[in-house]
Amino acid sequence: MNDVDAERGGDVGDPAAAAHALESVVDPVVAVADGTITYANAAARDAFELGEVDRDAATALGTYWSRLVTVIDETTVGTARRVDLDADDFDSARIHRGADGATITFGHSWNDTEESGGSSTGTSDLLVKDRALEEAPVGITISDPDMDDNPLVYVNDAYEEVTGYTFDEVVGRNCRFLQGEDSDEDAIAEMAAAIDADRPVTVELKNYRKDGTEFWNEVTIAPVRDGDGRVTNYVGFQNDITARKEAELALEERTEELEYILDRVEGLIQDVTAVVAGSTDRSELEAEVCNRIAGETGYDGAWIGERNPATGTIGVRSSAGADPETNSIATDADHPAAETLETGELAVDTVDGTTRAAFPLSYNDIEYGVLTVRTDRDREVDDREAVILSALARAVASGINARETSRVLTTDAVVAVELELTDPALAPVALSADADCRLEYRRSVHRTDDETASLFTVTGANADEIAAAAAELSDVDCRVVVDRDDECLVELTSPTDLVGWLSERGARTRAIESEDGRARVTLEIPRSANVRSIVEAVEDRYEGTDVVSFQQRERDGETREEFAARLEEALTDRQFGALQRAYLGGYFEWPRPTTGEELAQSMGVSRPTFHEHLRTAEAKLCRAFFGDA
Repeated sequence: MNDVDAERGGDVGDPAAAAHALESVVDPVVAVADGTITYANAAARDAFELGEVDRDAATALGTYWSRLVTVIDETTVGTARRVDLDADDFDSARIHRGADGATITFGHSWNDTEESGGSSTGTSDLLVKDRALEEAPVGITISDPDMDDNPLVYVNDAYEEVTGYTFDEVVGRNCRFLQGEDSDEDAIAEMAAAIDADRPVTVELKNYRKDGTEFWNEVTIAPVRDGDGRVTNYVGFQNDITARKEAELALEERTEELEYILDRVEGLIQDVTAVVAGSTDRSELEAEVCNRIAGETGYDGAWIGERNPATGTIGVRSSAGADPETNSIATDADHPAAETLETGELAVDTVDGTTRAAFPLSYNDIEYGVLTVRTDRDREVDDREAVILSALARAVASGINARETSRVLTTDAVVAVELELTDPALAPVALSADADCRLEYRRSVHRTDDETASLFTVTGANADEIAAAAAELSDVDCRVVVDRDDECLVELTSPTDLVGWLSERGARTRAIESEDGRARVTLEIPRSANVRSIVEAVEDRYEGTDVVSFQQRERDGETREEFAARLEEALTDRQFGALQRAYLGGYFEWPRPTTGEELAQSMGVSRPTFHEHLRTAEAKLCRAFFGDA
């Protein structure tokens, strides 16, 4: 047994106990040193008719020896190899090479054992177990803690497939050779502690294949004990969990990113919303928005630009943080800002490790420019971040729209635009054609439900004719306010009312005159606004729109419209409606063509209520006219 002990790497405990264990093994086991059989168990003595004394291996093993001796010489000390014998008695042999010799275990053929009439139950059980180990879908290893550094003495085929190492390259080495620089030190320490304590353990750690590629390995190690409770081996199971682990890590990364984005964007949204609500003019709004975005972690700059049709460039209106690449960018340049103005969609690119994302500033189809954000990272803006920044851009555009709309009432620098429309989608166009009449715009009333009702004087058709024509139009409500012999006053209400639609875009409707299916519309737009964008929006909305004229002018003093707007601001909707109906309905004429009862009915209120609203409005009108504060 000395050679058996040496082959296992030194002290293996009680030699007598080891010999007794081998005597019970049903496969033939022999120990060979210098060509001599130094030990043979009972199965080997019976198979090869060996006595108790030393025997010459070549004589005792016959043709097997010529095959085995070559493999023994080629096997590295401390490792094991399997040899196919292709013989009738034995299919294969496993050689364990020691420093002073080798141990050879012969494998029986399943069928031959049964046909020979020998005891097949023990051998069959061993073959089934051996086959189960070899064909298991997970990597299986067995190590020997009695040998120096607890080396592997067995690995199955699945282990070879997972790691890329062959049986001969693995046996005799400690399993740590799969570890590398990114292997988790805590997991490694946990395995070492479990082995020291002779207890099972399962860990997940990054390992490395023979070709150097990484894979995630779920490793389970458990001690194997003999009848006396002594640990004789460790069995290990390796399961390649790379796909699952990568999915888990990706989910964790996305979750962390989402939490980070939500945490920082919550404050960004609140601040930008406050800027939009609190700024007094467009320039202040744009400057504050750029400052807030540039000051946020993850962004190193932001700027807002506006298209200049005369030069074909995008001029920078405001910026903060990292300077824009230039003060102007050609509208056809290879730049996200140019692409966004062309498509109206988000555009992103990455140049020299910096990501640039451009968002359209558009509200109610009116273009107010482009917001460009620069990041301090080289990855693209993901979908969630894009949604959040797009929402911020819409809020900024809404704020700019509010500032530009307010300038209609305060600015002296305006552009008067005269348009001609022939699209029957515009109610006055359709009505003038169908009823063969003329409609002239008088005023509009903005109701509390955000709906706009426009008043028109109609000549050339009576109330019944204009009501019948309006009934043929979808989404148009026509209400006759006053019916006279030569003209009538009608109120047109539509979800797509032109006056209200233009007002939302910063333009004031000065006049609408429609006849023979053609309408002449006069607008006033602040000179600082994007006049071109507003006109293009009208052209897109109504087919056949022609621009008749543009005229820039300065308004001197308070115009009639400004006075009316100031008075209208002082009146409630009911007071304004009562005053307007009374005047346009001829209530102040004598004899009166209409009565207070009729006007009250047109407003859907009682006569006393109508008179109360009217007298209050008259008092406010007098105070405004005579300057009584």
